[in-house]
Amino acid sequence: MYTFRASVYWEFLLIIKLIAISTIFNAGKVSAQNTPSNEIPTPEKEADIELNVIDKLLNQPVFSPFRTEGTVKDSTRPVYVITGEEIEAQGARNVREAIRFLPGVLPDGTTGTEVQALSGQFIRGSNSSQVLILLDGKPINNLGSGGFDLSEIPSNIIERIEVLPGGGSTLYGSGAIGGVINIITRRPTDKPTTEVKVTAGAYGLNQQSIQTTGKAGNLGYSIGYNRTQAEYNYPYSIPEANFEGTRKNNDVLANNFNVKLQADLGKRNTLTFSALYLGKEQGVPGGVPIPLPRFGQGYFNSLTDNNRKYTDQVLTDLTWNSKLGQGEDSLLTAKFYADFLNSKFENLTLPASSQRRFDNQQDSYGVQVNHNWKFARNQTLTYGFDYRSVAAKNSTFNYSTNLNSITYDDSIEQGAIFARYEIDLTPSFSLNFGLRQDFNSLTNGSFTSPSVGTKLALSDSTTIRANYIRNFQAPNLFNLYANGGTYVGNPNLKPEKGDSYDIGIDQKLGEFGLLRLTYFNNTISDLIAYNSAVTVATYENIGLVRTQGIEASLNLQLVNNIYAFVNYTANDPRILESTNSAEEDKELRFAGADSINAGISYENYKGLYAGFLMHSLGAYPTNNTNTESLPGYTTFDIKLRIPLSEQLIINGSVDNIFDQRYQLFAGYPDAGRVFQVGLNWKF
Repeated sequence: MYTFRASVYWEFLLIIKLIAISTIFNAGKVSAQNTPSNEIPTPEKEADIELNVIDKLLNQPVFSPFRTEGTVKDSTRPVYVITGEEIEAQGARNVREAIRFLPGVLPDGTTGTEVQALSGQFIRGSNSSQVLILLDGKPINNLGSGGFDLSEIPSNIIERIEVLPGGGSTLYGSGAIGGVINIITRRPTDKPTTEVKVTAGAYGLNQQSIQTTGKAGNLGYSIGYNRTQAEYNYPYSIPEANFEGTRKNNDVLANNFNVKLQADLGKRNTLTFSALYLGKEQGVPGGVPIPLPRFGQGYFNSLTDNNRKYTDQVLTDLTWNSKLGQGEDSLLTAKFYADFLNSKFENLTLPASSQRRFDNQQDSYGVQVNHNWKFARNQTLTYGFDYRSVAAKNSTFNYSTNLNSITYDDSIEQGAIFARYEIDLTPSFSLNFGLRQDFNSLTNGSFTSPSVGTKLALSDSTTIRANYIRNFQAPNLFNLYANGGTYVGNPNLKPEKGDSYDIGIDQKLGEFGLLRLTYFNNTISDLIAYNSAVTVATYENIGLVRTQGIEASLNLQLVNNIYAFVNYTANDPRILESTNSAEEDKELRFAGADSINAGISYENYKGLYAGFLMHSLGAYPTNNTNTESLPGYTTFDIKLRIPLSEQLIINGSVDNIFDQRYQLFAGYPDAGRVFQVGLNWKF
């Protein structure tokens, strides 16, 4: 299924070696030229990167498995992290691109590869609306229609991203059947620093950002702005439709602002205010109609020269942290948030009598209170409560009649109490138990979510872990109350229910490598799906899906400053029950693609980075009867970061260097080979 061009691989290794030798040789020449003739130059030994690959991975800070700060090695759950430094080195422009090479998640989306392409997160047989998106620990999913588009959040504000596969309802409630993605934003620094980035690339890409952080007295700050613009009018072809042309109406202009202010209220209390504005205007080019099969996945596509989408979102929160008592073993956190998500889609390519504007608005207010208390040397208790109130409205405006019709206009109230207890029975054996009770204004929205996890260190090199989590997803407002001409919502829907099991091993390979291997079994019952086979189409609880698979991740330090990684995710989501007998024992559409990511890089303490990365996705069906599918594809990228001085850095990348063309959804093309180069100035 997968192809790998060995000759290119070895040629790239040779190039990297030559670059390294040349760099050292030229540095030696410069040093010799600047040394007085009566002195013998002393070769300077290059320092290693501070931590070896094992320590670097296992000591990474993570929040999502605990609802407090911990590390990867403390978690019984497999959790994968990419840091802001790694995101910068790889040239990722937003969160969707940043998680592309992590195991466990299929992040390529379904509508293209451009910077503005709608993201799609498929984790362990779940779809995007079943993966909970957190911003600094608070939920930001759209409860009107489900999910959150990760292409909206730019990379310049990110400190790290955590991917927690396998559900998270015990700590976070509804929406985490497939897993949790937690986006941690940058915090104020003690030393005043300003960072300016300018990037240009293929098809009119130009991006500028400025971020300044620092501290003045007891007040820390991090303030920034990001602007992204591109045209993406690339040539492409769709062989199934005998089509060749140039992508039109595919432009984007995004303006994003962020601010974080942190006040130290004495030595044991801090108050932090965060605000993020996400504004974007983009063309919606549509897809090429696929004539066969008739009424197939791409049959109803249309190319849209004038359709536009506008996004206007404001995400705010106020967080108070208080260290109780006199020690460091008790932390109380209270977060108050208010988020406003608005989008507008203008459909202007239909006949004038049918031109419409679709408006979505969501106002979300919430509070999270969390107490983490290490009340004994070997025991920790985390408990608290959550509350979130969401009002969402979806409407359609007809330009020819000047009439505005409401699809839904309603609200959801969510509340919960939760607790997680962890005990280290011995230095090598730990257990944790969790329980959450959710209360919901929906008739069938309340749910109980238990969990249990364990970890046993068989030796200094080998640790095994196992987990069980009960998850759920309340239906969204569109599922419940939609009111269209040919469809209606179903207010009697029950929540989707999930049972997630995993067992895994973390194996250190001497001092140079870490292997993490996880088997998982994830079942989703009462699956909500659109049923068009009834008189009036609606949503029903019609399915049962079981996904089994493997997540494998290997990180190596081959020699000094040469690193390599490979990860593999195998998914097999099977439809066990469905009202359509033709779907039973078939693979769930889009969610079953196997993936392989691999890379080799040179990194040194001065910040030089050269990486050669591979992303490979297997074939996957695009309908639940498995009569239609898309082939897999493999792409290779080159990433470079070259420090010209301590303040000035050049970044560059060539993605999809062999110009592999593919479709993520029938009739929707990729952008092919693209490049970008940027300048990063810190002062």
